[in-house]
Amino acid sequence: MDKLIELSYALDTFYFLISGAFVMWMAAGFSMLEAGLIRAKNTTEILTKNVALFAIACTMYMLCGYNLMYPADAVNSVWPGISFLLGEDHSAADVLASNGETYYSSMADFFFQVVFVATAMSIVSGAVAERMKLWAFLVFSVVMTGFIYPLQGYWKWGGGFLDEMGFLDFAGSGVVHLCGATAALAGVMLLGARKGKYGKNGEIYPIPGCNMPLATLGMFILWMGWFGFNGGSELKISDIGEANAVAQIFVNTNAAAAGGVISALITAHLLFGKADLTMTLNGALAGLVAITAEPLTPTPLLATVIGAIGGFLVVFAVISLDKIKIDDPVGAISVHGVVGIWGLLAVCLSNDDASLTVQLIGIATIFSFVFISSLITWFIIKVVIGLRVSSKEEYQGVDYSECGMEAYPEFTSTGK
Repeated sequence: MDKLIELSYALDTFYFLISGAFVMWMAAGFSMLEAGLIRAKNTTEILTKNVALFAIACTMYMLCGYNLMYPADAVNSVWPGISFLLGEDHSAADVLASNGETYYSSMADFFFQVVFVATAMSIVSGAVAERMKLWAFLVFSVVMTGFIYPLQGYWKWGGGFLDEMGFLDFAGSGVVHLCGATAALAGVMLLGARKGKYGKNGEIYPIPGCNMPLATLGMFILWMGWFGFNGGSELKISDIGEANAVAQIFVNTNAAAAGGVISALITAHLLFGKADLTMTLNGALAGLVAITAEPLTPTPLLATVIGAIGGFLVVFAVISLDKIKIDDPVGAISVHGVVGIWGLLAVCLSNDDASLTVQLIGIATIFSFVFISSLITWFIIKVVIGLRVSSKEEYQGVDYSECGMEAYPEFTSTGK
């Protein structure tokens, strides 16, 4: 019996670690996607931010974020209390004494959780690309990954009040994706649009990305990493029921992404009269975000429909945000925010334990807390060191003919 417990513990821990490695690989996907969807002159900037934010997320979550999100002894269901650093892993004696109730390493749990917080912060980097100061972004990363994300995560995944109410979010349509998108929205509102994106008379000028093969590669890396994102969230694979559940999650995750691609492709064609690759890429991601809140209980056909609705929504969300001059170069707020909300609502389609009222309360709670705390943080950073690069730095190297700069004759090729 002891050997069986040890084997199950080792298998579940290994599965957890491999799933975490898949999610870590999503950092490469975000980097490639964002680098491909912005101008070539800003590639180094966005790649630097993605590498640095991952390192900051790992450090801050180790220092205090993990304990904030998963406290040993919470103060109450709203405030978990603060403690620092990681404790010891489970001893062999404790694992055996649990009779299988302790079925994976606590260090494996930390690793799996830390790559999730890095994912949430990666969402922010794309939305504020091409005009935010590097150090302003990195300072926000410290606050976001060490405090904002873990606190709202505690309310659901750490056993806080949202979890007690019955709010359902299996792998993070709200805790990860809506959180990241909301933080990004607050930053974009204070930061403003890229110069030349919007004309003086309401014109919208496209600023095309520099490398569509790179963006497409990034999307496929994210698609692959999502199997670890959703599949790993099952937490266990060492018995027949759990193995079947993981397989179901993989199938549904893939089905939703496919549905999102097809829907976004068709929707964009109907609206624009031609296929649109960037909308199609975001359609895949929208399908993945939509199924993340509940990838286990839908049938594959329903998962495809949930993803397809996500793909449909993301096209209109991108267009709508552009019309109100919310400049998001990669569509992150639409993909992860708007469709993240849809994913949380879609739980009610297949999970009998879901309550629409509770899901709405969870959405409102996450959005309100993250938006207000992020807005305050961004504002303090803006006052202290500033958020935006200089006009000279922003315009340096711009091909004005490609992004409507002819409408701004006051800006010359010298980068005034």
